[in-house]
Amino acid sequence: QLLVSGREEETDIGRARYPARQSREASEAVARLNQVNPQQVIFAQQNPEVIDQGVFHNDVIAVSNRQVLFCHEAAFARQKVLINQLRTRVDGFMAIEVPAEEVSVSDAVATYLFNSQLLSRDDGSMLLVLPRECQDHAGVWRYLNKLVAEDNPISAIQVFDLRESMANGGGPACLRLRVVLTEEERRAVNPAVMMNDALFTALNAWADRYYRDRLTAADLADPLLLREGREALDVLTRLLDLGSVYPFQQTGAADG
Repeated sequence: QLLVSGREEETDIGRARYPARQSREASEAVARLNQVNPQQVIFAQQNPEVIDQGVFHNDVIAVSNRQVLFCHEAAFARQKVLINQLRTRVDGFMAIEVPAEEVSVSDAVATYLFNSQLLSRDDGSMLLVLPRECQDHAGVWRYLNKLVAEDNPISAIQVFDLRESMANGGGPACLRLRVVLTEEERRAVNPAVMMNDALFTALNAWADRYYRDRLTAADLADPLLLREGREALDVLTRLLDLGSVYPFQQTGAADG
């Protein structure tokens, strides 16, 4: 596993404008608490210079799938060392590093090029799912067409209009959390949370019913908003068969 953070408390690389949001110590705690084999984890640090350019999370400057890491050439501190580590530890590892002369960090941030989804295809190649902003940017689109024509696992790109999500700061990577499971693990998952046509319809109806189309400062002081929120969560947990996971749902929980 590759765990990326923005700072190391003991050996922090300084930055000029913005503080890093994730620490190496937090990544180490994640690995420890999840009992990850120390031989199967690599800790990497974001390049502080790109953090100062608006790359607050690593998924704005890099994306990976299986043995492929697709990233900007300025994504990580000590990037050459990291790439060599990955080549040594990951069978068949390939890094596709986007040159700054073809796509600048600012253009990558503006188009959310790396906040994309890299998916495996049945033929062993990979598909890169992108927001339309990448297609609308001449330089980024030129690079992407060059990329799929070259000899690498990314053989196709697919563009989606995600402007509603992008306007709220989220690209393809923000619209999904992919968890790789074995068949046995998949069978152990609560089937009520697995997406299908019926659940899609039910979730849309839930959102239409409970999501306000506007929110004012005065609403935040209105007890009705709290009641609406709790009712929405109560209905959602029943819809997904999650049980009583919120304190207000549990017997004896305080009302306030």
